[in-house]
Amino acid sequence: MVFKRLLGSLGVGGPTVDTVLDPGPVHPGGPLTGQVHLRGGTADFEIEQITLELVARVEDEHGDEEREGAVLFDRFTVGGGFRLAEGEHRSLPFTAHLPWETPITELYGQPLGIVLGVRTGLEVAGAKDKGDLDQLTVSPLPVQEAILEALGQLGFGFKSADLELGHVGGTGQRLPFYQEIELTPAPQYAHAVNELEVTFLANPGGMDVVLEADKRGGLFSSGEDALTLFTVGHEGVEHRDWNAEVDAWIRRLVERRTAYGSHGAHGSYGAHDSYGHGEHDGHHGGGRRSGPSTAAIVGGVAAGVAVGVVGGMVAAEVVDEIGDAFEDEEDEG
Repeated sequence: MVFKRLLGSLGVGGPTVDTVLDPGPVHPGGPLTGQVHLRGGTADFEIEQITLELVARVEDEHGDEEREGAVLFDRFTVGGGFRLAEGEHRSLPFTAHLPWETPITELYGQPLGIVLGVRTGLEVAGAKDKGDLDQLTVSPLPVQEAILEALGQLGFGFKSADLELGHVGGTGQRLPFYQEIELTPAPQYAHAVNELEVTFLANPGGMDVVLEADKRGGLFSSGEDALTLFTVGHEGVEHRDWNAEVDAWIRRLVERRTAYGSHGAHGSYGAHDSYGHGEHDGHHGGGRRSGPSTAAIVGGVAAGVAVGVVGGMVAAEVVDEIGDAFEDEEDEG
């Protein structure tokens, strides 16, 4: 996607900037590549700095009120320190690496309703301009795809996905928000669980998988959701029986929460399975998540993959909205 933006702070005759992302989705922790195209104005200008900013539409709760806003979660400097002559055309290729916790926005080419954007900033002779947003499409890492595929094979259905402001306790989360992928229960667990929420927190060495089971009445302690964390690596994904492993995770989540609920316990920490992957347990009511956990149905994935298509806003239709929100916040500041 290409945007063209006149440097408004300099008025008519200023340079213009077009950012072109290389085609195709990117991956968490992977390279983001493209080119920034500059065209000189009616005079020479000193280009002091060119930046790319990663922004996301994130949900936040204040009491009973839920609202959405734009959150900047990374910034890269991709050029600057040169004179752009009158009418000159110049292209600057760039490569920047995304944070490992960058949310995924699609699965098998189907949007999940998560909105991410790349915004170009241009600083010229002390004047700054913030360009419009390019939509950023992020596909899952192999281990993330394998886990979601296994959940689909086990009968869990896609319900919704969103980004929540806050932190998941007991993890090394670095971004100011986390992604929740909400699933309807597989038939074999429908008697025990209303829905399953999945959060991926990736890092260079592996990934925390946080599973949260929304209780059914009488199964868990009052007012608490069951939550368990597993740690997996990036290597050897294709050699593992993910259906069996993920099903074992769900069984442990349900069985242990049943036991803890009947005794009023809040979970144990530090257990490890035979693969050496860390496993930790907790309760939502015990402070494991420090942000809101209410999801909005905004997108869908292909039927039969991680199942059902859910109607909602498409990312491309709301990219401009988070750009407007960012401009409003800056104006207020």
